[in-house]
Amino acid sequence: MKRAKAILASIRHVNSLLLTRPYAARFLHSQSQYQVTRHTHSPYFSCISSSQAYVYGFSNWQQKMHFSIKPNSIVELVSANEWSDVIEEELEKSNPTLTHETVIYVLKKLDKNPEKAWNFFYWVSEKRGFKPSSALYSLMLRILGRKESMKEFWSIVKKMRDEGFHMDNETYVAVVGNFKNAKMATDADALAKLYSQMAEEDITDSIVKGVVEVVLALDWSDEVEKKLEQLGLSLSENTMLSVLKELRAHPLKALRFFRWAANHLGYKHSTVTYNAILRVLRWVESIEEFWNMVREMKDAGHEIDLDTYIKLSRQFQKSKMMKDAVELYELMMDGPYKPSVQDCSVLLRSISLTGIPDLDLVYRVVKKYEAAGHLLSKAVYEGIHRALTSVGKFDEAEKILETMKNAGYEPDNITYSQLVYGLCKAGRLEEACKTLDEMEACGCVPDLKTWTILIKGHCMAGEVDKALTCFTTMIGKNCDADADLLEVMVNGLCSKNKLDGAYALVVEMVDKARLRPWQATYKLLIQRLLGQGKLEEALKLLLLMKKHNFPPFPEPFAQYIGKFGTVEDAKEFLKALSVKAYPSTSAYLYLFKSFFKEGRDSEAQDLLYKCPHHIRNHADILNLFGSKNQGTSIV
Repeated sequence: MKRAKAILASIRHVNSLLLTRPYAARFLHSQSQYQVTRHTHSPYFSCISSSQAYVYGFSNWQQKMHFSIKPNSIVELVSANEWSDVIEEELEKSNPTLTHETVIYVLKKLDKNPEKAWNFFYWVSEKRGFKPSSALYSLMLRILGRKESMKEFWSIVKKMRDEGFHMDNETYVAVVGNFKNAKMATDADALAKLYSQMAEEDITDSIVKGVVEVVLALDWSDEVEKKLEQLGLSLSENTMLSVLKELRAHPLKALRFFRWAANHLGYKHSTVTYNAILRVLRWVESIEEFWNMVREMKDAGHEIDLDTYIKLSRQFQKSKMMKDAVELYELMMDGPYKPSVQDCSVLLRSISLTGIPDLDLVYRVVKKYEAAGHLLSKAVYEGIHRALTSVGKFDEAEKILETMKNAGYEPDNITYSQLVYGLCKAGRLEEACKTLDEMEACGCVPDLKTWTILIKGHCMAGEVDKALTCFTTMIGKNCDADADLLEVMVNGLCSKNKLDGAYALVVEMVDKARLRPWQATYKLLIQRLLGQGKLEEALKLLLLMKKHNFPPFPEPFAQYIGKFGTVEDAKEFLKALSVKAYPSTSAYLYLFKSFFKEGRDSEAQDLLYKCPHHIRNHADILNLFGSKNQGTSIV
């Protein structure tokens, strides 16, 4: 309580610098009442009209559909039992069709259990004679790349190399990152050296090198095809994969070679090579070719494997290609290798985080999810709710909230935070503030994330004074700020040119709340303070940066002092910058160059006379002043 009171006193001091009138933090607007109809059937969604919102009727299905009997039955059998001869006999009896896609699917479902994944992989490859692909080996490396399964990991690496396969970059980055996080430095170094060797082997492979050089040298033409024919190629699956890997930055050229190999060499593409070309074609500039290839692949009897789907979906979502991400999800949900139940909520979240979420895409995802026999989870309900509030469909969002409650899921801070975000985005700030009061009335205490969304919403709307009042209210409720929220406040205050308030807030939060601001927060505020000639305050922040072990930030100080500062200012800066007895030579060089650049040679000379002996006689300093005396330009 003492700490909270101290912080409150400090915030009130900041308020006095900023506020010109009191701001009421309570709002008494009445809330609209919605009549909710509980549906007992399952029509999914029915559209009222093209200009109206959808009305929801979510199913209460109790049955669950098996989405892929054979692959899923393998997963269930292996997951539920310890590996044994009995399990192997059961697998043999079921006589599963062990395609590339099936094996990938099973291993992806077992990726949280390296021992069972390894047992299944060993059985399928050593006892069933299944020939692993490069993609399959890479998946096993990602599964086994942890401390408890290093023996099996290096066994796979050796087997992979013996068969002429190389590790892809995505696998290498993921695994070496796991090693470093687990402080397995020896294994990380060994893997780094091995990956470098593999990459070199890929590049220097004569067939791969020859193809890549020909394809990249010219635009595709008869001449390119003629030169490829002169290479006398005999392509293996591994060679094809290596060529596609080297051409991944040129998706359309990779596609031309993919088709040329089939049409001119009679190369028969497999599930593995089809999945590989899809990964190459996943970009905006080749998305039409991507979907053409998907259709061609399906016609040839091949499926997108689950590992490829996950990579494609992540890329589409990262690139904001939401329509393609949804179409891919629908395609996979209609096939034998369905995504996990979590994929639905992840995809809904990605859609809702776009600037203006496409509600039609939301409905399509949920409809496909429900059609597979899944009951809507809290995460799915919240995905729909988030999208609706983000586009200002608050009536529909309220109905979804009621439906969620009827399904047994109570709203929590996440749910309310979504509503607060939507209201702030729509400029309905008073209602957003009132939402926090309603939360407390329902026994749901607003957390830091909810407060941050509310305060950020006010700042983005230009209501920085009200944002600060909300900040004060939050502190008064014993909810501590963090570096993220402080950054929000500083950015908001700076946007309104309230630098005194921003500076006071940072200092007080460091001193009273023991908060450690982000480095970016310090840098922004220092630059803005120097822009208004507030050197003393900027130097105080530089000292705080040093206290928090951030790297020195000399550039803006040197530029400012070079233009406007005195020699005494330069000395104060060097004192604040120093970590030991004296700052580095480079710090002195920054200042001297800045003085020379502004034509203030006498200040540079005065500063030099006051420098320590080892600085005055440093070779770089002597060269700088020597070149200046010879008339050389100093920049």
